[in-house]
Amino acid sequence: MLSGALYIADDPELAAEALNAAVLSERFNATSAADPEGRRAALAELIGDLGEDVEIRPPLRVDCGYQISVGPRTFVNFGAILLDVARITIGADVQFGPNVQLLTPTHPVDPEPRRAKWEAAEPITIGDNVWLGGGVIVCPGVTIGENTVVGAGAVVTKDLPPNVVAVGNPARVIRSIGEEA
Repeated sequence: MLSGALYIADDPELAAEALNAAVLSERFNATSAADPEGRRAALAELIGDLGEDVEIRPPLRVDCGYQISVGPRTFVNFGAILLDVARITIGADVQFGPNVQLLTPTHPVDPEPRRAKWEAAEPITIGDNVWLGGGVIVCPGVTIGENTVVGAGAVVTKDLPPNVVAVGNPARVIRSIGEEA
């Protein structure tokens, strides 16, 4: 999985990991904003590496949970989907709008291996101080450089460099940070 090699999606070990993540996700998603310590404890049990002062608002959906690293002071708004079959690394001071999706799984284009439930995964890296607008989708294997802003609804299919603004489907750089709009 981690290397991008094909694996069988319904492998019993993977199914057990997914079930555990589902149980932990349900626990986190049922927490109350009136109990921030309980919410943080449930999130820390779900997420592999959780920095200080991270706020993730439920609901949150994950594949495994333990493959996710979230840097300090990061904010993730409602409805995030972090499919972490491969590693997801989110830097410090990152901001997610609502309904952001980070999708590491990928599937064969050929119908036969896809029908046989083969899939692969590629890691996603989000640099420090990145802002992903509402509804952004980040595809497998993508790295987004530090300080980059991705406009609402963009679909990021290729790496984005640091210090740019990107929009659209597929996302494209429209300017560098610091340039006039």
